[in-house]
Amino acid sequence: MQVILTEDIHGLGYKDDIVNVKDGYGRNFLIPQKKAVIASESAKKVLAENQKQRAHKLEKIKADAVALAAKLEGVTLTTGAKTSSTGTIFGSITTIQIAEELAKKGFDVDRKTIYIKDAVKEVGSYKAIVKLHKEISVEIPFDVVSE
Repeated sequence: MQVILTEDIHGLGYKDDIVNVKDGYGRNFLIPQKKAVIASESAKKVLAENQKQRAHKLEKIKADAVALAAKLEGVTLTTGAKTSSTGTIFGSITTIQIAEELAKKGFDVDRKTIYIKDAVKEVGSYKAIVKLHKEISVEIPFDVVSE
């Protein structure tokens, strides 16, 4: 089944991409959640016309993402967490804490665009990836310290 995505979905595609998905996934999840629409001929024509009209706006969005990526390039974060005597965190560090630390430094980044590869459950150094645009991502190192 071919669908047109109406929002970015990690691991599947970006907004306005036409992707092939299994029938059940499309019919039972993507379409009812308004994350996609069926890629009929008329929907493809509407998508093409919308993309023509939005080309200028998309260039500005990409330029803003490049500017923000340049600012984020040298940023390192330090996050405190309650830990046991062995250095294991009670709970874990999530994208919410990373977004809050970035906000403290003056960067407005949505937590949904931040990805942490492995679960952060111990004190140490880690990396988070911020996807600002479908072509632009920044790797931000962060340290987890005991409070």
